[in-house]
Amino acid sequence: MPCMRTDDFDFDLPDELIAQFPSTERRASRLLRVDPNQQQVSDALFSHLPDLVQPGDVLVFNDTKVIRARLFGRKASGGQIELLVERILDDQHALCFIRASHAPKPGSRLLVGDGNTELEVLAREGDLYRLRFHATVPVLTVLEQHGKLPLPPYIERQADEDDDTRYQTVYAQNPGAVAAPTAGLHFDEAMLAELDRMGVIRAHVTLHVGAGTFQPVRVDHIENHVMHSERYEIPQQTVDAISHAKQAGQRILAVGTTSLRALEAAAQHGPLLAGQGETSIFITPGYRFQVVDRLLTNFHLPRSTLMMLVSAFAGMTAIRRAYEHAIAQRYRFFSYGDAMLLERLQEP
Repeated sequence: MPCMRTDDFDFDLPDELIAQFPSTERRASRLLRVDPNQQQVSDALFSHLPDLVQPGDVLVFNDTKVIRARLFGRKASGGQIELLVERILDDQHALCFIRASHAPKPGSRLLVGDGNTELEVLAREGDLYRLRFHATVPVLTVLEQHGKLPLPPYIERQADEDDDTRYQTVYAQNPGAVAAPTAGLHFDEAMLAELDRMGVIRAHVTLHVGAGTFQPVRVDHIENHVMHSERYEIPQQTVDAISHAKQAGQRILAVGTTSLRALEAAAQHGPLLAGQGETSIFITPGYRFQVVDRLLTNFHLPRSTLMMLVSAFAGMTAIRRAYEHAIAQRYRFFSYGDAMLLERLQEP
């Protein structure tokens, strides 16, 4: 495929379509069905999802849990700072973005939370800083005590108590993400129970979503973009469920691009394997999918790597048509917005 430009994945979105708050109920969102093989786009409701899957199909959920990754404080030498923990490395170390009037130098001391929690800047690593937490409690505990939920930059308000619940999936288990796997936000316990009763198979992966998910693509040609790296883990039980379903002719539905990325990363060099690792997989048009047949996802930012991923999955023509339809029909966009159910474009 010829080199593609970032501009190929751009679109104009009215600001008022960017959802600033979640829907009244998790399942109350709309659902846009996109079938590129039938050249069809149709409107539905998310509550209809159980009617759109079959017993024996596998739904793969990302069970990561969003951490309270935003910290406010000051330099020991003065000056306000804002930290966004991108990744917890161990109990005392983390990689962070730092917003300050002047970039802190290695050896600088930072005070966060109540002013009694001291951090030391160890090194700068690209856009990130490696920090040591001097508290006697682990990094995750410091975040739980003093951190704020890191809502995406396009939500133009401070996080409140409702966000503590609604910007978290009901099945979140493993702390480590700084952004929610937003396709999963639409599921409530009642719908999961309904899917179980139907005989739909639920499987899980863990991919800790990093802040890089919101980073714009800054190059003109997408082949020059370098993806951020994220940690993932795939249990053997999930591999077995997918293998059995494929042998039986059932479909694999990834709940969110993060679930899809974890599965496809683990199957890049052969059969899908259980285990854990790091992935910087960059899925663009022309990619040959190995595992996933259907994708449930929210609407994505223009010029983003996720726009490129869904364009690879359903085809650029179908995605353009779907987004034009969604804008015309006033769908709600991004993390707290509505959802799409994409069928994978079949290769000719």
